Amino acid sequence: MAESWSMAGSIFGTCNCDWGCPCSFDAPPTYGHCEGVYVFAAREGKYGDVPLEGVNFAWAAHSPGPLHEAKATAVLIVDERASDEQREALETLWRGGGVGLPFDIFNAVTATWLDTKFAPFEIVLAGINTQAKIGKDGEIYDLAQSRVRNPVTGEEEEIYLDKPTGFTAKRAELGMSQVARFASDGLSFDTSGKYAEYADFEYAGPP
Repeated sequence: MAESWSMAGSIFGTCNCDWGCPCSFDAPPTYGHCEGVYVFAAREGKYGDVPLEGVNFAWAAHSPGPLHEAKATAVLIVDERASDEQREALETLWRGGGVGLPFDIFNAVTATWLDTKFAPFEIVLAGINTQAKIGKDGEIYDLAQSRVRNPVTGEEEEIYLDKPTGFTAKRAELGMSQVARFASDGLSFDTSGKYAEYADFEYAGPP
């Protein structure tokens, strides 16, 4: 059984769908399949007695169809600066099942877990303009996000999604990726120019 846990911070990432992401509206992926990355930057948190503040981690996946069909191949990537105890805690949250949202849903949609990777994270938090590199020089994930630009005026569009039933966040700013390239053993995709989002999160597991 999982320990009591809580976590708060920022979540951001990209997928291969058109701006807005149909998953946000319980609709099928734009192109039939789904591939993308969520990055989590924990400002505070703990798992039992293990502190989680300052820990960065990411979930990357490819699904041949809608995620709810539970056929995704996924990998967990943890900041190499995480201690052994923090690494073990994150593995339990992602793979354990029955620990609480959002991890139970990510676990439920994943059919194949690739081996967890540990790599350096470089994150510049700036809302929807957040940038991140995972791996040396971004060799695993290279990300630069921005707001969508109006195709006529070229002006930035400020767009938000309020979704009380959202399991990753209740309110997110929607945008696009300038660069979004992912490459790891067993998974590789480039979703540059597609959907991106940024949100603050607060999660907690059962006592």
